[in-house]
Amino acid sequence: MISTTKINANTMFDELTKYKKKDHFFFRATDTLSQVCNAPTNQSGIYIVYALKSGKIELIYIGRSGKIESDGTMFIRKTGLGGIKDRIVNGHQFGKIARRKSWPIQMLSEGIEALDVYWYATHDINLNDCPRVLENKLLKRHTEIFGQLPKWNRAL
Repeated sequence: MISTTKINANTMFDELTKYKKKDHFFFRATDTLSQVCNAPTNQSGIYIVYALKSGKIELIYIGRSGKIESDGTMFIRKTGLGGIKDRIVNGHQFGKIARRKSWPIQMLSEGIEALDVYWYATHDINLNDCPRVLENKLLKRHTEIFGQLPKWNRAL
């Protein structure tokens, strides 16, 4: 049985504590990603993916959805499911394959029991943080601490 103890990404990434709209979900290779993903369909932001394997937890991916437009407004995905949810579910990874298909395949090949996916909406009435800038900052911090990008960021 996989422990559902909440993993706290904030210990490595203190800047994430300011985001009020945030949550996480678990995904197993036998799940339907669009059904278990609770990320918003009307907001942009970042997401951090942890692998749960053999009682160990490893941060394996940092991703983003959205960007700041030239007029200063936040671009939010409108296609598919929309927002962060669409990027997580339908975004491509491990080739030109949507995550809803590529993640289960990759999880089975690596023996990953589940993914714990944390998401953060980076804009609200008080904030308008660019997901691309934040993603780059988090990837840089991970590289400074561990000497390399998260495993699935390296596999792009």
